[in-house]
Amino acid sequence: MNYQSQDEYLHDMPLILAGPLLRHTEPESVTVWIALKQAYQVELKIYDTTNNGTVLGNSLFQGRRSTIALGKSLHIVAVTARSLNMYRLRSDRIYAYDLQFIDQTDQTQQTLQQVLCSNRFPRINISYFAHQKPTFVLPPSNLQDLRIVHGSCRKPHGHGFDTLPILDCLIEETANQPRQRPHQLFLTGDQIYGDDVSEPLLWVSSMLGDALLGWEERLPATQKKPGDAAHYTPKQLPPGHRADVVTHQAGFTAGLDNKRAKVASHLLSLGEYYASFLLIWSPVCWPNTFPQGREKMKTRKATQQWDQQIQNLRQFIHTLWKVRRALANIPMYSIFDDHDVSDDWNLNQAWCLRVLGQPLGQRVVQNALLAYTVSQAWGNTPWQFEANQSGEKLLMAAHD
Repeated sequence: MNYQSQDEYLHDMPLILAGPLLRHTEPESVTVWIALKQAYQVELKIYDTTNNGTVLGNSLFQGRRSTIALGKSLHIVAVTARSLNMYRLRSDRIYAYDLQFIDQTDQTQQTLQQVLCSNRFPRINISYFAHQKPTFVLPPSNLQDLRIVHGSCRKPHGHGFDTLPILDCLIEETANQPRQRPHQLFLTGDQIYGDDVSEPLLWVSSMLGDALLGWEERLPATQKKPGDAAHYTPKQLPPGHRADVVTHQAGFTAGLDNKRAKVASHLLSLGEYYASFLLIWSPVCWPNTFPQGREKMKTRKATQQWDQQIQNLRQFIHTLWKVRRALANIPMYSIFDDHDVSDDWNLNQAWCLRVLGQPLGQRVVQNALLAYTVSQAWGNTPWQFEANQSGEKLLMAAHD
């Protein structure tokens, strides 16, 4: 990166890049998603607790799964724990979970608390109890007691405050009350934006994506004139300068009708899409410093816009620790929405024929869908990613 080399950038990060995120949860199984910067086998254990925060006895559920290497420094897993004696979780109990990280080369183990922190992040709290374990409750049997939280779209550089941190406050106030604390979270909007990306956010996503993958993707953009590169890397398509490629070589229509600014920093590469999910869920992947507008922009107006977007991003980052803690303590279900690829996603048949008929358009759609699959779909329906299922075949194909 401009202010840190990729090695320094990654070195400052803890083992856990994002998560743990509590995902599909039911009486027979519990799934937790997590992104690491090294390969590990991850073991998930579920415990019963008292309402005042005492962990009771041995684990009720257990499960293990190895991470999938999506890049040199990006390893993701959604691990599911199940009962070995037909035990079923109840709706009137507060359950805790813990993770163990097993190095498959020497079989050494580390606990969740041991790997959460780093020199840059010496204290990370993802629990509401003294035992420091994340907790959850199942939906109550009486629907009148059901507390569902709903959220839609999140844009890191949007105006105003991120409202998702409010969820952390709601859980904290009722953490020891099984019937009162929120039971499930449904996010039914865009979890990331492939289009309408601010220039500083693309700067981070592009650099982080390359660092995580350990290689630069060569995007299949064609020559416009003699001497131009036949294939571009993300760095050769900098923030604010992607509108022509996105519109004319990928075929997206979100930049038409005088809305070129909307696609001028469109995500394109696989690393950028992967990075975007980590950045909306965790504070640890964000850099210490951003370039100032005068270093990146050529006009006064563009410089002012860059600096304002940085302020908006810093406001977003400031409360991400609350988002991270909340998502570790409530089952989350999310959908794939249009902006997860681009605003005009599957608009009509002409759009599909045009975008999927062009190498760059096809590549961008493929990158976006793969990032959604490993970041969201895997946790929504984990059984589709188990042995001999179609999801597992996709994971093996995505293996770096």
